[in-house]
Amino acid sequence: MAYDGRLLSGVTVLMAVVEAGTMTRAADALGMTQSGVGRSIQRLEARIGTRLLDRTTRTLRVTDEGRRFWERVGPHLDGIEQAALDAAGATEKVRGRLRVNVDPFFSRLVLARELAGFLEQHPDLRLELIMRDHIGDLVADAFDMALRFGEPPVAGFTNRKILEARILTVASPGYLEKHGKPDHPRDLIKHTSIDYQDPTTGRPFEWEFRRGPEVVPIRQSARLMVSDVETMIGACCEGAGIAQIMELGSGHIMGSGKLIEIFPEWSDETFPLYAVFPSRRHRAAKVRAFTDFCLRLLGPSGATALTFNRTP
Repeated sequence: MAYDGRLLSGVTVLMAVVEAGTMTRAADALGMTQSGVGRSIQRLEARIGTRLLDRTTRTLRVTDEGRRFWERVGPHLDGIEQAALDAAGATEKVRGRLRVNVDPFFSRLVLARELAGFLEQHPDLRLELIMRDHIGDLVADAFDMALRFGEPPVAGFTNRKILEARILTVASPGYLEKHGKPDHPRDLIKHTSIDYQDPTTGRPFEWEFRRGPEVVPIRQSARLMVSDVETMIGACCEGAGIAQIMELGSGHIMGSGKLIEIFPEWSDETFPLYAVFPSRRHRAAKVRAFTDFCLRLLGPSGATALTFNRTP
């Protein structure tokens, strides 16, 4: 079969469609129209003489032949991508567009004040921080990486742990004066709590207390559930109930006395922050630079400053 550029172009479009799951999302990732994606796939199928996708107005399915073709071609495209990065110097030079899916709380708390310095250090970089409550599909949405709290998805991604944030159980002085201070996590069943919604499941995060090897899960009574950290903290300060917050970024509130930690002896419960990367993408210099930037911010000295000195 004689080589022509249209074959490689069609293969690239096919890879995007298979990874995105729909032509619409693939078109968005590639900067094409949906009809353009469809025509590219049709030309590729005609070129190689077999049907690669079964598609209707509602569904899209990769055929057996298409799956085998995709599995064989993928490693070669990875090699082409790496060669292009090497040739362009992208593996060594921090430049181009970096698109990051980032947790809104982390963006406001940690990144906002430090971005000017990072951009000044890398003048050839364009940084796009897109605040999302969930990780979604990094490939289809054209993200280079994500920064997310909680355990990362296992399938299809690689990840690196950035931080373990300690969890504090807190209440306002007014609430404790009115309702009394619980002596043990199991006493929370007698108190009113404020739940925080897990954006992935839509359900509240489960409460769990750890002290060395001892683990105590609690099903507390909550009359209020929120999906915004600042709203949760504000309601807790006004006496709406007991809440769990991250120590990261809460030092100013704790230091002011607006909130009091209830169980300091149960201090081993933590919540991780991960950098998540699409598994098929190579770590260009821009990705490594931003990851290292976050690690420096949240290293021993940076995390201490964010915990005790910063305000959100």
